[in-house]
Amino acid sequence: MRHASFIARTVLIKDNNIEGPFRLLNRILGREGILDQFRRTRYYEKPTQVRRRVNYERCKSLYDEDMNRKIQFLLRSNRVDPYPGCH
Repeated sequence: MRHASFIARTVLIKDNNIEGPFRLLNRILGREGILDQFRRTRYYEKPTQVRRRVNYERCKSLYDEDMNRKIQFLLRSNRVDPYPGCH
């Protein structure tokens, strides 16, 4: 299919009500990072600002990945009860 990316961002409108589909489209575009990219390209971004932003995004993604891994480790269902008999 040639237009898969276009179809993924297609929102259907029923009964001429555009508020709900508009919110859904904004959510889709925000989740994919298209709105952030648009806001960044609206004005010139100095190279130092680009480096700072990219480094911040890298650090944030590493932190989020590590934190998600720790949370999933704690939420395991097959853990041994650390305090047996204290319920």
